[in-house]
Amino acid sequence: MFNKSKYSYLFLTTILLVSVIIAGCSGSGKSKSSSSKGGDGTYKITMAYLDTGTQDDLKLIEEEISKITKEKINATVELLPTGFGVWNEQTNLMLTSGEKLDLIVTGSVFNYNTQAVKGQLVPLDDLLQSYGQGILEVFPDHILDATRVNGEIFGIPSMREWSADFGFIMRKDLVDKHNIDLSNVKTFEDLGEVFRVIKENEPDIIPSGSSQTPVSLAIATKFDNFGSSVGALDLTKEGDWTVINQFEHPLYESAVKKAREWYQAGYTPKDAATAQELGAPQVKNGKAFGYINNTKPGFERQESIITGYEMVAVRTTDNFQATGNITSFMLSIAKNSQNPEKAMEFLNLLYTDADIMNLLTLGIEGKHYQETTDGFVNLIPNSGYSLDQWQLANNFITKIKEGQPADYWEQMSAFNDTARQSPAFGFTFNADPVKTEIATVSNVIEQYQKALEMGTLDPDKSLPEFHGKLKAAGADKIIAEKQKQLDEWKANKK
Repeated sequence: MFNKSKYSYLFLTTILLVSVIIAGCSGSGKSKSSSSKGGDGTYKITMAYLDTGTQDDLKLIEEEISKITKEKINATVELLPTGFGVWNEQTNLMLTSGEKLDLIVTGSVFNYNTQAVKGQLVPLDDLLQSYGQGILEVFPDHILDATRVNGEIFGIPSMREWSADFGFIMRKDLVDKHNIDLSNVKTFEDLGEVFRVIKENEPDIIPSGSSQTPVSLAIATKFDNFGSSVGALDLTKEGDWTVINQFEHPLYESAVKKAREWYQAGYTPKDAATAQELGAPQVKNGKAFGYINNTKPGFERQESIITGYEMVAVRTTDNFQATGNITSFMLSIAKNSQNPEKAMEFLNLLYTDADIMNLLTLGIEGKHYQETTDGFVNLIPNSGYSLDQWQLANNFITKIKEGQPADYWEQMSAFNDTARQSPAFGFTFNADPVKTEIATVSNVIEQYQKALEMGTLDPDKSLPEFHGKLKAAGADKIIAEKQKQLDEWKANKK
C-alpha cells in the first residue's frame, strides 16, 4: 500500500484526543489462560490490546481467527482486551509478573521507551528478517527506524493516518445560509470573522464547540515536543536544534491571547476548559456550529455521519509528521512470550492477512457488520462486538466503511507520503532520567494549559504564573535532558 520511494508521515493531536479518552474511560482486563499449547502441539498466542468497544462475542472472534491461524501457522489466538482506565496498571502487571503474554499494544502515549529499556519487550530485528518479511514489505524503512530504541526495533506501528493537519469543521447549512466565504480563511486568526457572523446571526449556537483548543490551530505544526511534556524544537527556525520551552514562545503567548479574546466574545463555551461534551456531540445536539480538530482524508464525510449534519472543513495548517505520530500505537512482543517466533508469525499475519484483520476490526459478516453491494461495510448496532481499529496492525487491508470514499486507503497513503516531516523525525525521547520532574510538570500543565488555551484564564495574569510554576517543577531539567539526548541522536544519525 505504501511506496517506499515516497517520504511518509503523521501528527499528534491524536495524543490530545487519546488523553481525553483515557481520562474518561474505564474497563477491566480479561484473565489469561496459563496454557500455551494444545494437546496437538498447537501454540496459543495471547494478545493484549485496548478495550474500546463491546466484547460480548469475543470468543466467537477468537474461534474464527484461530481457524485461519491454525491452518497457516499452527497456532490459536486468545484476545485480552483491557480497559483504558486500568491499562497502565494491568499491562505493567502483565509485563512484570512473568505470566505468559505474547503480543501487547505499546506506544509513545504509554511507556514504550521505558518498557524497551527495561527489557520487557523482545528486540524484533532478527525476528523480522526470519518471520516478518510481510511486515518489511509493507513498511518504508524510515518508518520502522523511527521505532528504534538504542538502535533496535521493539514495536511495529499500526498502519493508519501517520500525519495530521489542523482546521475547523462546521455545519455547511449555516455556512450557506450566511454566505460565509471559506476561501478567505487561511490562518488561525481568520476564523474570528466566521465566528463573529455566527454569533451575531445564530445567538443560540456557540460558534466553536468544546474540542481541541484554538491554540492548537496556531502551534500544532510549529513545534516538535517529542511527544512529552515541556521542551520542543522551534520548527519556524530552520536548522535550529535548540530545545526551548514552547510555553514561553511568542507564538504561544499571542495564541492564548487570541483564545482569550474569542472566549470573552462568546465564541467558545463558558465551560470550555471543563466541558465533558465535546464538539461533535455539541453539533449533533444543536448547541454548536463547529469545532477545531486535526483532520485527515474523508474527515468531512466521517463527521457528517457522526453529527447528522453535512459538514465542511477548512485547514489552517500544513500536513505535518513527527516521530510520535508513528510510534503512538504499536504492537510489540512481550518478554514473557514462550514462543517469540510464533508470535512474530502471527504479527506478520496481522499486517498481511485481510481475513484476520477484518475479523479482528469488524467482526463476523452478517452478525456484526453487513457488506453493501458496492463493497462498503455497515456496522450492526449493538451486535455484540466492536473495536477501534486505529490501535493495531494494518488498517489498510481492512474493508472500508460506508460513507468513506472508495479509494479511502489510497488517499490516506498519499496523505502520509506528502506530509512535512520534523527534522527530528526518528528521535525518541527517553523520559526515565527525569520521570519525577515530568510527573510534577505534568501536574502544572494540567492545571493551566487547557484553561489558558480555551481562553478561560486571563493570560496577562496566568501565563507568568504558569511559567514560574513550570520552572519550579523542573522544566529546565527536562529541557536540558531532551537537549542532551537530541544532540547525541543527531551526532550518531547516519
